[in-house]
Amino acid sequence: MVDLSSGQAGRDHVRHPLEGTGGSAKWFIPAFVVIILGGLGYVGYALGQDLTSAVAVPWILLGLALLIALGFEFVNGFHDTANAVATVIYTRSMPAEFAVIWSGFFNFLGVLTSSGAVAFGILALLPVELILQVGSGSGLAMVFALLTAAILWNLGTWYLGLPSSSSHTLIGSIIGVGLANQFLAPAGTATSGVDWSQASNIGLSLLLSPLIGFGCAALLLLAMKLLVRNQALYQEPKTNAPPPLWIRALLIFTCTGVSFAHGSNDGQKGMGLIMLILIGLVPTAFALNRTPDVNYLEAYKSASAQVETALGKYVKPGVTVTDPKAAVEEAVRTKSWTDQTTPALQQYIHKTSAEVAAFPTLEAVPNELVGNVRNDIYLIGEALKLIDKKKLLPMEEADFAAVTSYHTAVDNATKFIPIWVKVAVALALGLGTMIGWKRIVVTVGEKIGKTHLTYGQGAAAEVVAMVTIGAADHFGLPVSTTHVLSSGVAGTMAANGSGLQWATVRNMLMAWVLTLPASIGIAFVLYVILRQVF
Repeated sequence: MVDLSSGQAGRDHVRHPLEGTGGSAKWFIPAFVVIILGGLGYVGYALGQDLTSAVAVPWILLGLALLIALGFEFVNGFHDTANAVATVIYTRSMPAEFAVIWSGFFNFLGVLTSSGAVAFGILALLPVELILQVGSGSGLAMVFALLTAAILWNLGTWYLGLPSSSSHTLIGSIIGVGLANQFLAPAGTATSGVDWSQASNIGLSLLLSPLIGFGCAALLLLAMKLLVRNQALYQEPKTNAPPPLWIRALLIFTCTGVSFAHGSNDGQKGMGLIMLILIGLVPTAFALNRTPDVNYLEAYKSASAQVETALGKYVKPGVTVTDPKAAVEEAVRTKSWTDQTTPALQQYIHKTSAEVAAFPTLEAVPNELVGNVRNDIYLIGEALKLIDKKKLLPMEEADFAAVTSYHTAVDNATKFIPIWVKVAVALALGLGTMIGWKRIVVTVGEKIGKTHLTYGQGAAAEVVAMVTIGAADHFGLPVSTTHVLSSGVAGTMAANGSGLQWATVRNMLMAWVLTLPASIGIAFVLYVILRQVF
């Protein structure tokens, strides 16, 4: 980084952006402590209320699992949330501590308003039998192995100040667990590994997002230079004053947008893992959504009847099925559709709907049946994906609409996230940001380019990051805030002729390339070891 103080003296001295934060530092820690304590109080109360319906609670194991899951989000805060504030800090649009609180608040809002699509999209990478048996030894080994592997790699790259991707790390850990599960299966058994079609979609989004960040941020900066001729926007700040009002407003707006999009996208990964833990350890409380809409069950029964009728049109004469559940499991495992699959799914839906219809609400389902009902509904949902996502059973438009309607009802019963889980994840992200933000902020602000980050560069990189992450969240795809923003900054440095610090770029690329194989390997080994424990 260039010496900001050269040629300056006395009162004209240009401070480093991380120095002289003004009065914000005085109330930063107290305000954050109040937020954390209030949030923890709510989480504890809400968790206690949910556990009142639990038959037995393995408190120690539950506490350890939740601590590790929230630890992943805490470390995620080191890496990803820090990227959102780097540009506003280095352009002096906001004091450092205030920027962190601002970003944390909008991360919190992003987490609370998230749909859950990314959370369950990530979990779809896991072998279905592990999700259905999440309370077993293999399920517990899965959760602990993938979380521990992700935390270890994230901590290592954070210590080195490398903007590594928490999303990349988690997905690698999930793939490692899936491969280990297949490796340990006895020869000849029908054990599935990784859903490679889902993995390829997610991998493509992770691969393309930094390239999009680099290219689009560079083009946007060049467009700004053509349209806005103020050269001060493309040079390093010469004073301690904030930038012009309009560019400052744009920088704060994009920081806000990136923070919100990050909470909405990245926060969901921890949510999905926490739900796996809760379903596995306390199924009687969390296996089924006990608080859906009051009219949910009637809508479910109606949708079930419609999809049974629709599937009946595609059952070929003379085709019989002896074990509907086994046939559906085979279709989900192999991602294929046969003549037996259609009648099997129809019969399986009829049987499951009859079980559910015997009760006035999902909350009334007896504790001893909750786990089985949940697994039946979840398996049906995975089979329906083969129709409405992979189009393996061509259907008329009206029949296809019946399938998608029933699929929505199925997901509402098994794919839900309580508010307190979202609050806990938001708190973990915020706490991680507060403690570890400086390392990554310094890397983004000082070590990617050879010159100080300019106002125009910060705005271009943040706009592209905000739009890219928001679009990925809309389509249920996980992307890396770290990769998108840091590559965007690199793109603006190249477009501005500022030059790149190739040592940093090389280390970032190395972390990007190594993250997937390293996390796969760590998770693979941990799963094999933990299967001997659980």
